Amino acid sequence: MPTLTYFFLALAVLIAGYLIYGLVVEKLFRPNFSRPTPAETMYDGVDYVTLPTWKLFLIQLLNIAGVGPVFGPIMGALYGPSALLWVVFGTLFAGAVHDYFSGMLSLRYNGKSIADVVGYTMGNGFRQFMRAFSLVLLILVGVVFVTAPAGILTNLTASKWPAINMTFWVAVIFVYYFLATVMPIDVIIARIYPLFAIVLLVMAFGVAGGLMVKGYAFFDWKEIAQGATVFSNTHPQGLPIWPLMFITIACGALSGFHATQSPLMSRCMANERSGRLVFYGAMVAEGIIGLIWATAGMTFYESPQALLDVLSKGGAGVVVNNVSLTLLGSVGGVLAILGVVILPISSGDTAFRAARLLVSDFTGISQKRPSARLAIAVPLFLIGIFLSQIDFQIIWRYFGWSNQTLATLVLWSAAAYMVKRGGCHWPVTVPAVFMTATTIAYIMGAPEGFKIPWDVSRWIGIGAAAAAFAWFMASLGWFRSRVILELPVPSKPGAPGLAK
Repeated sequence: MPTLTYFFLALAVLIAGYLIYGLVVEKLFRPNFSRPTPAETMYDGVDYVTLPTWKLFLIQLLNIAGVGPVFGPIMGALYGPSALLWVVFGTLFAGAVHDYFSGMLSLRYNGKSIADVVGYTMGNGFRQFMRAFSLVLLILVGVVFVTAPAGILTNLTASKWPAINMTFWVAVIFVYYFLATVMPIDVIIARIYPLFAIVLLVMAFGVAGGLMVKGYAFFDWKEIAQGATVFSNTHPQGLPIWPLMFITIACGALSGFHATQSPLMSRCMANERSGRLVFYGAMVAEGIIGLIWATAGMTFYESPQALLDVLSKGGAGVVVNNVSLTLLGSVGGVLAILGVVILPISSGDTAFRAARLLVSDFTGISQKRPSARLAIAVPLFLIGIFLSQIDFQIIWRYFGWSNQTLATLVLWSAAAYMVKRGGCHWPVTVPAVFMTATTIAYIMGAPEGFKIPWDVSRWIGIGAAAAAFAWFMASLGWFRSRVILELPVPSKPGAPGLAK
């Protein structure tokens, strides 16, 4: 049984990684602290609004987190301490790099959505693909994060208010989503998201403290010397660590959904100096949260099979409830409810908001006027409402793969940008190659994919990654000549109160 030894070592590596490797990544990107940001040059009082760095960090953390760094690591805990390795090294060398580049490239491209960012670096064909791919993903996230919390709220209120059914809660959540999507970002999101982010952090660190105080884990330095055997696969069903664990734990290590959220903050940043904390730092914070919940999954239950039994009966939400109530008492019960209800809602509303911005970038419709925002938001929500009435559980199984595929494309896009800059592209090329192998291997062998035996699908993934790497290296000259390095800074009046 793993102990908190691994947790503290992993925590130390994550913090050191932010301080050291985060600085390396920042210096490789070469932010320009004197360059005007989109919040200054394109201020519109709706999406382009200047916010303080601390608030940007907390909003970004909640945008990218939701229940992702809670549910994914809990399910990943079935594989044993290897999950902690993926959380740590995936966060530092893939997830945080992905988030930093997606946010900073959006900043350099005047706050554009990720589809346009990929278009500027990889070509128009990739732009069109990413527009469709991202839009479907965002609507899918938004709808699932309506039905999931609505179902929980229905169960919570059934005994006291039986007249309040699932339809009522779906309607309430959709109304909130709509308001958060069309209203200026500093009216709702910037006011309440920092509070919810603090709840997420308190909940996570409360669980970590509870594990120590109540003796669910302890220090055992002998396990360090036994790492070769301890880091074996403990999944009760014998499912392979690679590629399955790397798809199961997305948020908390690497997630393409983050690339759709980063432009929301790139439109609100007053200086490129904030990028490392807001983008790289928020991902490291999410990695710490994922680390805590993966550790809870491995130490709270007596065996991987016991954890699997709970997951099979009620999913990760039941694990959150059990852990929170046991370790934190009645306060933990409140935090658990907030965690499994409010946190998915905080991802759903920004998913629809990001979808609106994606469509506005594609159509060129300015979002300053309320009527323009309604013209895009209303059709999106009609689609969302329609999908919420359909049981698309099978379709949702593709989300994990789609999510990591999106992250892979963004990493390749960042590598192309670095080639154009004449800088070192390896910090993004290496994770791009690894995730290419992972996503291809997964879809080849997964039940919702081609169902090829895992031993064969893994080799297919490796072959695909090798081919992608060969194509990239052969195309270096094309990238140098075709990639748009950055868009011109618009010569428009700045935001009120910003220094010129």
